[in-house]
Amino acid sequence: MPDLIEVWRSAGTVDDEQELLFQECYRSIAERPRLVLAQAGQGLDGRIATRTGHSHTINGPSGLDHLHRLRALVDAVVIGCGTAVLDNPRLTTRRVRGPDPVRVVIDPSGRTPRGSRILAEGAAPTIMITRPGIPVSGLHPSVRHIELAPAADGFGPQHILDALHEHGLDKVLIEGGPTTVSRFIDAGCIDELHVMVAPLILGSGRSGFELDPIDRIEQALTFTARSYRLGSDVLFACRLNAAGPEGRGGPP
Repeated sequence: MPDLIEVWRSAGTVDDEQELLFQECYRSIAERPRLVLAQAGQGLDGRIATRTGHSHTINGPSGLDHLHRLRALVDAVVIGCGTAVLDNPRLTTRRVRGPDPVRVVIDPSGRTPRGSRILAEGAAPTIMITRPGIPVSGLHPSVRHIELAPAADGFGPQHILDALHEHGLDKVLIEGGPTTVSRFIDAGCIDELHVMVAPLILGSGRSGFELDPIDRIEQALTFTARSYRLGSDVLFACRLNAAGPEGRGGPP
């Protein structure tokens, strides 16, 4: 595979901020053999969508380019069936030069429409994860089917990652939606978190994270973060700190 960082740099003018992004963020991701990275795009108030579910224009073009670059740097990109149904995403790298990841949809009951882009177009290899015994007829030939036995509260994130590892997929992007991202965070399965913040306030609507509640500030997850300006958006690239004595995350 070509050096994608050099390809992206050669595609246009690169300022100092972009050079930092290439070297500190993208190259670090590219050089890690195993990684679980989660991402979210949101407004200043932490909302990712309006109360009607509309969300496609929260982040600007540079923020979307960043998301597509992340896809090009990982082996697999994971979404839940809610995102597959509501957004009908392609999950390809069409905005940048780079390989498409394997697309993974977590769909215990098999409710993703068979005509959706991820299951019907064959634009990139795809894995559909369901409970045992769920019918999966009518899928594109490029779609592989994995059956997992769920726990009482659904598929365990580590169980999903183990299944992907068995298929040679070690570098994984958890792209959405908020329930899926939050389940991986709560399970302690995330190495890094990218939050793209747009300069807008939705005021109501869906929050970017739906985590288990805590009672004390000392129990909060803490991160070592670096920020980058991408057009009108600001990216916070965060690495989770080790858990402290008070709970899920210790002091910075």
